[in-house]
Amino acid sequence: MADLGNATPVLVHLVGNHFPTPDIRERFPEVEFVPVPTDGPVGDGVWGEACLTQAAYTENFAEVIEHGVRWIHALGHGVDHFPFELLGDRTLTCARGVNAVPIAEWVVAMLLTAVKQLPDRWVTEPPRHWVLADLGSLSNATVALVGLGSINQAVAERLSPFGCQMVAATRSGAPSPVPGVEVTTDIRAALNDADHVVVAAPLTPETDLMFDDGLLGALRPGAHLVNVSRGRLVDQEALRRALDDGPLGLASLDVCEPEPLPAGHWLYEHPQVRLSAHVSWAGPGAIDRLHAAFTDNLQRWLDDEPLANVVNPAAGY
Repeated sequence: MADLGNATPVLVHLVGNHFPTPDIRERFPEVEFVPVPTDGPVGDGVWGEACLTQAAYTENFAEVIEHGVRWIHALGHGVDHFPFELLGDRTLTCARGVNAVPIAEWVVAMLLTAVKQLPDRWVTEPPRHWVLADLGSLSNATVALVGLGSINQAVAERLSPFGCQMVAATRSGAPSPVPGVEVTTDIRAALNDADHVVVAAPLTPETDLMFDDGLLGALRPGAHLVNVSRGRLVDQEALRRALDDGPLGLASLDVCEPEPLPAGHWLYEHPQVRLSAHVSWAGPGAIDRLHAAFTDNLQRWLDDEPLANVVNPAAGY
């Protein structure tokens, strides 16, 4: 591994100045963290075998990685916006799964607000009826998990105490690491009887717009769709048709297409849509966990140990 003087250079190709923190500098006194702007020319003296970057293309990324870079870490969970065509034989890692817990908590919150009819059940004046209500339950509810990576595993772990019946649709069909989750490779079979559908699959050419009229039409009447993956997994015009004229009863979305969503878009106003601004990952320590995904790998790299969360470019995640 090459040195720059007595320090090992690591290129920091990020928007903002949140990395490295003083604690990270103290942890790695042997590393020189070299800031590299995300646009404009890259100086001739810039060099480093490791690069911490955005999980998406930046204006000068192609030039940056030609300055000695052999290992790239994308500061994010999803890498669907990463320019794989520029990767070559370099290793790419990401922050896969580090914020699965807050995302899973957001999913559980959406399911609970749906079955308990919140916030509609809050009262600000005397209601028509006291005591009686037609509230639902998560007990014995059928939940289809589309994808069974770190996020939906965390979802399944948190739903299990509620007594949900869970089935996961995966590409491989491998047994679930979470007890009590049935696994199938037939997504339609998973969706047919689902009260709630939780989408947490990577965006790839195979999953792009996978929730089209046909797949949304396979849902049971009144079904609830939750998407914490990427907006493009769901055809939004098909989603509107399924909400207006089809079986779908409710859509809870933390992602959409495009982001940010422009003013006046129908998703803001539809009465059966609950939309948040891609914030399900947020919570105490969320940024620190993103940093730690890189710094833990940096320690492995300095020690010549195998890296964690290596991305498979062929699979796209």
